[in-house]
Amino acid sequence: MLPRKLSSFLFIIFILSCYQTIAYNIIPKPWKVKYSKGQCQFDPTWKWSVTGDSISEIQKMYNQFQVWADSSATGFFKPLETFEPCPRLVKIQLVRKEKELGAEGYRIKIDKSEIVVEAQSLRGLYYGLQSLKQLSFQAFHDKKSLPCGVIKDVPRFSWRGMHLDVSRHFFTVREIECYLEMLALHKMNVFHWHLTDDQGWRMEVKAYPRLTEIGSGREQTMIGHYYDKPRKFDGKPYGGFYTQKEIKHLVQFAASRMITVVPEIEMPGHCQEVIAAYPSLASQLDSVPKVLTVWGGSDHILSPFPATFVFLKKVLDETMAIFPSTYIHIGGDEAIKKHWRNSPKIQKMKDSLGLKTENQLQSWFIGQIDKYLVSKGRKMMGWDEILEGGLAPNAAVMSWRGEKGGIQAAKMKHNVVMTPGTHCYFDKYQHEPKTEEPLAIGGMITLEKVYSYNPQPNDLNPEEKAYILGAQGNVWTEYIPDFKQVQYMCLPRMAALSEVTWSKDETKYYPDFQKRVSLLSKMYGAFGWNFCRKDVMKL
Repeated sequence: MLPRKLSSFLFIIFILSCYQTIAYNIIPKPWKVKYSKGQCQFDPTWKWSVTGDSISEIQKMYNQFQVWADSSATGFFKPLETFEPCPRLVKIQLVRKEKELGAEGYRIKIDKSEIVVEAQSLRGLYYGLQSLKQLSFQAFHDKKSLPCGVIKDVPRFSWRGMHLDVSRHFFTVREIECYLEMLALHKMNVFHWHLTDDQGWRMEVKAYPRLTEIGSGREQTMIGHYYDKPRKFDGKPYGGFYTQKEIKHLVQFAASRMITVVPEIEMPGHCQEVIAAYPSLASQLDSVPKVLTVWGGSDHILSPFPATFVFLKKVLDETMAIFPSTYIHIGGDEAIKKHWRNSPKIQKMKDSLGLKTENQLQSWFIGQIDKYLVSKGRKMMGWDEILEGGLAPNAAVMSWRGEKGGIQAAKMKHNVVMTPGTHCYFDKYQHEPKTEEPLAIGGMITLEKVYSYNPQPNDLNPEEKAYILGAQGNVWTEYIPDFKQVQYMCLPRMAALSEVTWSKDETKYYPDFQKRVSLLSKMYGAFGWNFCRKDVMKL
C-alpha cells in the first residue's frame, strides 16, 4: 500500500494531467462548458453531414469554410455527405427555435461517436465550426482525445471589430484576404477599412478618376520616426489602389466569413490627397499640394460649399454601391480649421447659417452627410470629434481619445464603438522598445492590458450601456511597412480583444487566457502567420 502523502501526490498529478488533456481550450472563451463522462478521439475517419432545413445554405457556408479549415492540416474537416446515421459522424444543423442562442450563438455537443454543431443561424454555425477547428487542431497537434461534453456559446457584443489603415501603407488583395481570415479565426465580425487619408487614396471612384491617378501615389515615404531630425525619406515613388471589382471580391470574401466591411472615407480633414487631385475642393489654396509624404495630417480641409457636397455624394454613391454595410464611416477626426477661419467667404457662410464657431460649422458639414446617408437607408459613423459642435441626429460615435466621447454619446442615446488609444491601438509597442521591438509610433499596450479592457464604463447606467455596440482594435500603418509586421502587431493582441468583445467580463482570467493563447499560437505557426512570441508560454 502506498504511503498517504505519495498517494495524494499521485492523485494531484492525475487530476492535473486530465485537465491538460481534456480542457476545451477555445479563444474567445465560451459562455458555458459542461463536461461529461467519456472521451472523443478526433481522427480523419469522421464523416460529415448536414441535417434540418436550409441544407443548401449550410452546404455553401461549410464548403467555403472547409477550404480554409483544411489549411490547418488536420484532415478532420471533410466534404459533406448526406447519409446518417453512421459511426463517427459530425452533424451540422440549424435549430430555428433555439432563441437562447440568438443571432450569433452556437452549441457543440461532443460524444464518443457523434459531434453535433447547431445554431439558430448560419452565422452561429460558422462560429461553432471555428471553435471546432481550434479543438480539432489541438487534438491532432497534441495527439490527445477530448472529453465528451457540451459547449454553449453566445457573444457579449455585436460589434467585434478590427481596423486597418491602407493609406499610409498599401496591402495586396491576398494580404487583405489573410487579414480577414485572421479576424474570422477570432470570431471578429467587423472589418473597418481605412481607405483614404492624406498619404494616399485607395479606392477606385469612376466619377473622379484623378483620385487614383493622382491621389493614390506619393513621391516618397518616410523612413525612421516622424520626430527624427533631420527626417529621412526613401526617395521611391509609392502607391496603389483597389479597383471596384477587387473591393467587391473582398466584401464577398468577408461576408462568407461572417464579416461586415465598413469603409471609411475621410472628411472634412485628412484630405490632402483629394485636394492634390481636385484642388477646387480646397478651402484655401496658395498652390496645389502633392500627396503628403510625412506622417500625421495637414492643414488642408475640404470647403463647405455646394461643389464639395456634389463631389462627396457621388463618392458616397459609389461607396454604397460596393459596400452593403449599414454603417459608412466618414472619419471627422483631426480636422484643422485654420483655412476655414482664414477664409472671408467661409466666415460669411458660417454667419449666414447662424453658427458661432468652426466646430459648429464642422457639425453642420457632417450633418449634411448624415442626412444624405440616412436618405439612402444607411447610417453614419465617425470618430469622437464629430461630437464637437453638436452631434448629428443619426450618427454613431467611435471613441478613440479615451472613453469620454463614447460615454457622452451613449448618454445622448447614440450607438458607440469603444476603441480607446489606451487599450485598442495595435500600432503601439507591445513591449519595451529596447527589447528588439520593431519601430512603432510610441506608447505601449501589452497583451495583458488589452485583455483587461471592459468596453462598458462604470459611468454608464444599464440603459446607457446598451448603446455600447462593442469594441475595436485599430492598426494605423505609418510604421508598419509590410504585412508580416501587421500580423506581428495584431497577434496575439487580437486574441485578447476577441475575448474582451465575446466573453463575459466576470469570467476573464489572464493566466488561463495566456495558456489558451499559447495553444492558439501553434495554429498561427501552422498558417504561416507572424506573431509576437514574447507573451506566448512554452507548453
